[in-house]
Amino acid sequence: MARLRAPGGCPWDREQTFDTIKLYTLEETYEVLEAIDNRDWPELTGELGDLLLQVLFYSQMASEEGHFSVDDVLDRLSNKLVDRHPHVFGEVKADTPAEVLRNWEALKAQEKEKKKRLAAGGDTKAQQTGDAVTCPLQEAQEAGHPADDSQSVLSGVSSKMPALLEAHKLSSRAAHVGFDWPEIDGLFEKLAEETAELREELKAAPVKGPSGMGIAGSGKPQVAPELRERLEDEVGDLFFVLVNIARYLSLDPESALRKTNRKFKRRFQWMEERLRDSGRSPQQVSMDELETLWQQAKQQEKLA
Repeated sequence: MARLRAPGGCPWDREQTFDTIKLYTLEETYEVLEAIDNRDWPELTGELGDLLLQVLFYSQMASEEGHFSVDDVLDRLSNKLVDRHPHVFGEVKADTPAEVLRNWEALKAQEKEKKKRLAAGGDTKAQQTGDAVTCPLQEAQEAGHPADDSQSVLSGVSSKMPALLEAHKLSSRAAHVGFDWPEIDGLFEKLAEETAELREELKAAPVKGPSGMGIAGSGKPQVAPELRERLEDEVGDLFFVLVNIARYLSLDPESALRKTNRKFKRRFQWMEERLRDSGRSPQQVSMDELETLWQQAKQQEKLA
């Protein structure tokens, strides 16, 4: 990578910046996830290499600007793995995955507080002299209180990640401190409540525009901006409840939706092929015929 970025290297690699590479990082991440979903191990080997390339790319650019090197990245990761696992490398006790997660969150909060103190000039002496520093989690456990009362448990959840993943992380963080439904039945009751609220808002949805027009030409009703905002709120609430149901069942909502997307694509394309065989397109047949073909596509998958 250093050679690619050096004078005489690759013109494309040389002109890249942190901002131009971000899109590729996101693409490579999703390609890794797809290979995992497909259990395509040869493909996953290549995709993991492509994802690792993103780390090398960022590290090389940072090194050129004097910020850090790939060695710094690996050292920091190694230190974090040790610091965040005091139940393995230290004396802290954690016998279940739930205890490990609670400890992990407590340590993250302590690390953030430590960064604040360092930024304010605190802990400087200990850092300079190399004095032993007690494990933050041990300090919290010995004191008998949460690791950090002043910091929100939701801090650190990036708003840049996909919305389903963000919702999963936010609700998981809240659940770790006890803000959760005691039984899954409560979630289904909440789902029914949110569905009813959306249906109530839809009663006020006026239809605008001629038949066959509407949103993206779909024939669906166009709504006033203020009503659209309320509908968006209600639909968002529905999504959030569904994400919580997935979390409660230890499922990844992003992965679940991706699988459903692919399933829909397979079935719809099967329908298109059958229609092409008869010289037609989906626009040329009735909804009843489309529904019949859809059921046939589902049956084909079951037989396969």
